[in-house]
Amino acid sequence: MEKYDRVLLLSALTLLVVCVPLPGRPDAPPDYERLARALASISGSRMLADVTLLSSPEYNGRQAGTADDLHSALVVAERFRSLGLRPAGTEALIPHSPPWALTTLVIVTRLGTPTMEVSSGSEVIVPRAGPDYVPILDSPSANVTAPVVFVGYGISDPARGFDEYQGIDVRNRIILFLRGKPERYPTPTPQSEKQRIAREKGAVAYLAVTGPVLSSYETRRGTGLGPQASYSGLEDERPLPGCWISTALAERILAPYLTPRGQSLRTIQDQLNSTLSPRSGPTGTVVRLTWDSAETPGTLVNVAGLLPGREPSVSETVVVGAHRDHFGRQAGLLFPGADDNASGTAVLLELARALGEAGPPTRSILFVSFSGEEQGLQGSKLYVGRPLRSLGTTLGMVNLDHAGVGSGRLTVGITSLTKTVALEAGQAAQVSDRLDLFGFFPGGDHVPFKEAGVPTITIVSGGSHPDFHQPTDTAEKVQAAILETVARYALAVTWQLARGP
Repeated sequence: MEKYDRVLLLSALTLLVVCVPLPGRPDAPPDYERLARALASISGSRMLADVTLLSSPEYNGRQAGTADDLHSALVVAERFRSLGLRPAGTEALIPHSPPWALTTLVIVTRLGTPTMEVSSGSEVIVPRAGPDYVPILDSPSANVTAPVVFVGYGISDPARGFDEYQGIDVRNRIILFLRGKPERYPTPTPQSEKQRIAREKGAVAYLAVTGPVLSSYETRRGTGLGPQASYSGLEDERPLPGCWISTALAERILAPYLTPRGQSLRTIQDQLNSTLSPRSGPTGTVVRLTWDSAETPGTLVNVAGLLPGREPSVSETVVVGAHRDHFGRQAGLLFPGADDNASGTAVLLELARALGEAGPPTRSILFVSFSGEEQGLQGSKLYVGRPLRSLGTTLGMVNLDHAGVGSGRLTVGITSLTKTVALEAGQAAQVSDRLDLFGFFPGGDHVPFKEAGVPTITIVSGGSHPDFHQPTDTAEKVQAAILETVARYALAVTWQLARGP
């Protein structure tokens, strides 16, 4: 950590004046009046200002483990202090400073500017980094030129009679596979597993693509067809070089394979989905991939602030969390991360302000700004492994993500809680007509809590998020009205969980 960062951190964390809200008085307003006052105070313009700040070039996309991650953590810590929250961490970034933060060491990968060439016969095209492809952000350095083989969804499962590598030689080849799995195939197959299979089969690199036929989950999350920044998901082994490519680029790469058959990527995907009959084969296309990659150690920073409940004898806590990190400045591209997840961070800060000013409910509320979500949920896993409040007395975790873009509806995932809680919160926030309730979402910082037995509610702005994990996720795309809808509902949910009988 540089000396300048240490001075900033020391000033932000050691010179804190902690203003603790007083317990409720007998003459305090009833809960419903305080809730109404908190809901009325929600400000979309205030949240939009926070989104604009955190997604500005000053923070370089807030990559976990970097000085930019620390810089954004200082902003949240100072805001928590100014709102009168109590420091809630168990470890300080600097010895002997007040414990606002929970930290861990991580590996920071930085990719240099990449190049890609696609050759088919005499035709050579040079796709653009960003619109056409994005390297997998923890890829090793690459200097690969090889023929491309299409392997469907990239699944090899002979026991179930579905092996997309059967009869196909991919040694010293680049493979191209579809994201996800056929809807009829019973077992989710993450990208990390597809990489392991490809390595075992002898592939030297891979290209991943979202197919034109979206799954119900992809549709619900508003997944687009452009390339998306991501990490490999491999924790204990070195990943293969890889790229996420656009659906349009995949169709160009596959053209020599598909056109003579009178097929398209859509028809191939429909056949895979309906028949589970492999459609793998050489594409007739050669791809060249080059970039440099470097790894350095860094410190991941979670920031936590506590709003104590007004009944000291009540030990239960509600956790409200949002991840602060994004992908940083990588592969010659800046990923601002305005919707993902400066928006959720802005909502988190607005809830802390509104609930603190309204006066606390019965139970305590712990506000946590997680880092490392994009790198395998590292921040929330760190919290669950070393919880700041007992998981046994944590009544629920409210997760805020992608809170600023979409249709104006709310997509809400619930685990281990009745829908009554979600519906009553919708009535209180006057957004019942915009709620779409679902069960478990397979991605996000709520997952480690759910796996630890803590009930969760995940709140996402509904509809399409066309700039998801792309350099085009900028502040001007975020809508203040959507931030307000998410914040009002999240506040009502949190109040519902925290107020007690």
